Amino acid sequence: MYILQESLFSFEELLKMPSKERLPIFFSSRDLRPYAKELRSRSPRGADGHCRQGILRALLAAPLEGIATLTALHHRLSTDLRFRYQCGLSLDREAPSISTLSRVFADVTKKELAKRLFEDRVAHLRLEGVLDGSHVAIDSTAIRAYERKQPKRKSEQTGNANWGVKLDSFGNKITWFGYKLHLAVDTKSELPLALEVTPAHVNDGEKAPGLMEQAASRTAPRFFMLDAGYDQLKVYEAARNVKAQAIIPLNLRREKEPPAGMRSNGTPCCSMGYAMTYWGADGDILKFRCPHATGKVDGPLGMAACSSSNYGMVVKVDVREDLRRYCHPHRDTKRWKALYNERTSVERCNARLKCSLTADALHVRGIEKVTTHLYLNAIVLLASAVAASRLAKAVA
Repeated sequence: MYILQESLFSFEELLKMPSKERLPIFFSSRDLRPYAKELRSRSPRGADGHCRQGILRALLAAPLEGIATLTALHHRLSTDLRFRYQCGLSLDREAPSISTLSRVFADVTKKELAKRLFEDRVAHLRLEGVLDGSHVAIDSTAIRAYERKQPKRKSEQTGNANWGVKLDSFGNKITWFGYKLHLAVDTKSELPLALEVTPAHVNDGEKAPGLMEQAASRTAPRFFMLDAGYDQLKVYEAARNVKAQAIIPLNLRREKEPPAGMRSNGTPCCSMGYAMTYWGADGDILKFRCPHATGKVDGPLGMAACSSSNYGMVVKVDVREDLRRYCHPHRDTKRWKALYNERTSVERCNARLKCSLTADALHVRGIEKVTTHLYLNAIVLLASAVAASRLAKAVA
């Protein structure tokens, strides 16, 4: 089920603007000089190089402009003087060569500047109130490699691209050679909070705890929404370790019989075998009442079958007894379903990265460079949000 939620930033509107109008807005979001200083050559030899801040701006503008390769970026800088000027590169000399762009990209990768810039943007948006972070959705998406395909056994030895398999929403098996982008997204703004890149064969549940820790270090999450593929005890434990609740549907394919007197979703049964009625929680204690007393069923023996009280039988369950089965709010309640529906925000974020930007148009090899490429795409979303926020404040 897809729920259309209001987004706090007009990324789609930014894409509709002409390039000459959106780039100044986009570049106004952050001063890149502190990062560009780290890219300057320390060697006194050779001719003066191109402005590193300008090249960094060009690398960030590339995904926004749909430029997927360094060759295409060089061509755009060479033929579009307005674009070169807006990036901050000199017009009285030739555009940076492909090899120069490649060296700067490699330097950005080596020094992890893209990751640091991403983290700084997240912190900035948090301060401006654009990022809420109390509700976080986590999911992964396939990224196809720009590398020669090879057998899985050989791929596992490289630590780079590998074969991945998953089921789509119709149950069809999808296979690809490449990577996985694991993403934690603020459900309110639909902006990324944390990301990790792995070879495609890595299980989603292995990376979820790390994403939760990263999100918790930058915001104060209360709920994490994940699909049934993350239904593993360690994921629930990781959420609880950061004082949050994981909202995950139970994966019943390998489910064992629930404890006696208990439904699979953690609902106790009354003495007549009916599911009891969830009646709220007090901290980690879930309260359930007799379904006859609450009007949910009309048992042949009424409440007398389980209790002599007019209130009916009450069962209390401690969530800590089984973090996977028990949940607050209780599974399948309206509140639980409403929270889980927010998970679609991460799917929309993935769609923006892969369809509107260039996340799935890799032209670099190796997991380090792929990670830089994906961080640059994620930074575009964050920078667009910063620009839109400032523009909205200026208009107001």
